Amino acid sequence: MKLLRTGPLGRETPAALLPDGRTLDLTGVLDAQRPWSAEDLAAADAAVRAGTAPEVDLSGRRVGAPVPRPGAVVCIGLNYRDHAAETGAAIPAEPILFLKLPSTVVGPHDTVLVPRGSTRTDYEVELGVVLGATARYLDSAEEGLAAVAGYVVSHDVSEREFQLERGGQWDKGKNCETFNPMGPWFVTADEVPDPGDLGLRLWVNGELRQEGTTRDMVFGVGELVRYLSRFMVLQPGDVINTGTPAGVAMGRPEPKPYLRAGDVVECEVDGLGRTRNELAAA
Repeated sequence: MKLLRTGPLGRETPAALLPDGRTLDLTGVLDAQRPWSAEDLAAADAAVRAGTAPEVDLSGRRVGAPVPRPGAVVCIGLNYRDHAAETGAAIPAEPILFLKLPSTVVGPHDTVLVPRGSTRTDYEVELGVVLGATARYLDSAEEGLAAVAGYVVSHDVSEREFQLERGGQWDKGKNCETFNPMGPWFVTADEVPDPGDLGLRLWVNGELRQEGTTRDMVFGVGELVRYLSRFMVLQPGDVINTGTPAGVAMGRPEPKPYLRAGDVVECEVDGLGRTRNELAAA
């Protein structure tokens, strides 16, 4: 099932996108202003199957982030072997973690703001994993996968100077406003039988910059959920950004093609749709 949230910011309504292209209004079934649990998704599936949800025309309507203000966005650094190689870093022995604020999350077509003083705004297409159940001290990768409700396309925008040259943690370069577009849909886990075999692509102004596969991940989805559950309690609606393949601006030859106002970035993951965000000055 593909679910989405549409309408003005803060007043979105939930809908389901059917395989035949029709869209059903799930107002009254799902609350579009909070993350969805496994129970919510079961109710949505029942409404779709029963044919009780009315059709709705979404032409011209804004599409919002499919996960509204998640309690946590947990990101995994250097989780693709080719990305670690292009940055000159060693393959991590354990997942590298950092967090993004819920306020970084915007819709799949919303404007991304280049921070004031930025000279190295960078792009990263990622598979986003959405929790549907509480994950606490899990014992296996299988339990980790069982806690996943679905998947989204996630764009982990970064400012490399803020991240790497201003001291302290990576967070300064990761938490600028609008730095995590997501969408366009929330795709339930049953429609993604193998999250370890998905293609990822990113274009800047129509030029393909990143093309990789989740087969290159150092730590797979189930293992990441298990690992994180040993250090924190993950709740329904929390998102894990699972890392990015090679091709980021930071890893390219000089002059490195960092993003500027007016650029358009498109991100795509097999079966999960495509985001398209134009950049503007903050």
